[in-house]
Amino acid sequence: MRIVTIIGARPQFIKAAPVSRAIRRCNEEILVHTGQHYDENMSEIFFHELDIPLPDYNLAIGSGSHGWQTGHMLIAIEDILLKSKPDAVLVYGDTNSTLAGALAASKLLIPLVHVEAGLRSFNKAMPEEQNRILTDHVSDMLLCPTQTAVANLAKEGIRQGVYNTGDVMYDAVLYNKDIARTKSDVLARLNLQSGGYILATVHRAENTDNKERLSAIIEAFNRCGERIVFPVHPRTLKYISEYGLALSGNIMVIEPVGYLDMLMLESNAAKIVTDSGGVQKEAYFLGIPCITLRRQTEWVETVSAGWNIIADSDERIILNAIRDFNPSSDRPPYFGDGHAAQKIAEILDGVAV
Repeated sequence: MRIVTIIGARPQFIKAAPVSRAIRRCNEEILVHTGQHYDENMSEIFFHELDIPLPDYNLAIGSGSHGWQTGHMLIAIEDILLKSKPDAVLVYGDTNSTLAGALAASKLLIPLVHVEAGLRSFNKAMPEEQNRILTDHVSDMLLCPTQTAVANLAKEGIRQGVYNTGDVMYDAVLYNKDIARTKSDVLARLNLQSGGYILATVHRAENTDNKERLSAIIEAFNRCGERIVFPVHPRTLKYISEYGLALSGNIMVIEPVGYLDMLMLESNAAKIVTDSGGVQKEAYFLGIPCITLRRQTEWVETVSAGWNIIADSDERIILNAIRDFNPSSDRPPYFGDGHAAQKIAEILDGVAV
């Protein structure tokens, strides 16, 4: 089977690594990188660290408005699909790259496989929510990370071609956490002690593009009294400067890091404060308390298990959680057994898509 896989953003590189290894054992894969994340720290380093095959196509689309970016991707992907004539197109998650790949495949009547299908935050103001809903409704095979995702699709009338495979990001964490301990020296480089810092990431437009929200988050970091390690997304850095926000001395600002360094920073943090969906899950997998800087999360299992608290951009809630949120309950295996990629490969091999 010839499969065109479309990726473009940092979380998709992580998800694609175990799946590509699994499906290439019995299938031909053509890898398309849209270039949605395009600088070295957000893109190229992940291909090296995760041992992902170099893309067959790099579209180098770059940044732009949602319409501009998605439209340019759609044009380029359609051209590749017409040339390569794949048996299926595989997309991940909820980015503009996902939607562009889904639309291109659907319009050409090529079977579409959606990895990480069925997630819902129930906030349609989020571009990601729009992307994932639209992608699910044109997909032929919907590969869900949790039973909650399966139930979400059923509520929308989608029951055919739905599989609960488990979460491929859990596969990636299990595969790479020991490699990270061996290869990453990030703790030594930054003079950090295990458990001696809070790891923070902020990148979503709902936070970065809103001065009031970003100001409240940064003020909580300033006032918490804890050492904050803050890998700063380029967009976040731009708005911190534009809004004239001051960062106090307890905040260690660093550039975005590769996956292995990030795993080490996550697994040794006292707590994690983030608006990233992927980081929320990685915190859960690693047993690190997570404070989420959003109004809601699609990863509801991490909240129901008691390991994730929704703080929104409320300075008081963030401060209280940094001080007092110390879960000790079990972490149920909501996200599968760490063999999601192999299950996906078996489904692709055993089902006529």
